[in-house]
Amino acid sequence: MPDYLDDLRLAHVLADAADAATMDRFKALDLKVETKPDMTPVSEADKAAEELIRGHLARARPRDSVQGEEFGVAGAGPRRWVIDPIDGTKNYVRGVPVWATLIALMEAGEGGYQPVVGLVSAPALGRRWWGVLDHGAFTGRSLTSASRLHVSQVSTLKDASFAYSSLGGWEEQGRLDGFLDLTREVWRTRAYGDFWPYMMVAEGSVDICAEPELALWDMAAASVIVTEAGGTFTGLDGRPGPHSGNAAASNGRLHDELLGYLNQRY
Repeated sequence: MPDYLDDLRLAHVLADAADAATMDRFKALDLKVETKPDMTPVSEADKAAEELIRGHLARARPRDSVQGEEFGVAGAGPRRWVIDPIDGTKNYVRGVPVWATLIALMEAGEGGYQPVVGLVSAPALGRRWWGVLDHGAFTGRSLTSASRLHVSQVSTLKDASFAYSSLGGWEEQGRLDGFLDLTREVWRTRAYGDFWPYMMVAEGSVDICAEPELALWDMAAASVIVTEAGGTFTGLDGRPGPHSGNAAASNGRLHDELLGYLNQRY
């Protein structure tokens, strides 16, 4: 069985390069921002970071395919790198420091590609998290300066902290009533947004989180980190992994209740 540790080291190199590029343009007064067909923003920094990562991978892993938010899929084969160059572009373009580069390696297997390496780097927050299949999840400045991640032990919703991104999307899916019922049941709610709630589930500072609509590149890295920290990561349909188009993550103890609320029908 491969241990993927060389791939993890490469992911850190990729993140270092992306961090330098994105931080260089963060809060730049002349930052160019366009609107994509789905009406979401994309900045020149998104494109530059993804191109930079793709260039590194072409040299270091020429046989691997790459899937990114901005430039689609290139190549084929049993190994695929999945990239979100800036998760939280709306924050990035407004000068809010909650954004990150997400890098995952997925390996082909039963049921399609499954994530085996995940790294989330948030340079404006000074934080980085990573996980490798069967090797645990960690946070720190580097591979040699890191602490292991563990999900919380909270076992009742009335004691749980619930994080999400926004109210948008829940009503369109007919899930808003269940979502609101859940917010009334838990101890605390916060809309931290984007990658951050999943990282806080992994480190035990948040107990449950969910989003109603996501792409693979939003979830692939987070799913490895959460599960390697001892948590559970599924779609709202309960299917493990990042393939359902939405996400629910928890410390594991609260997962069935989380899904129960978000799948209520009236």
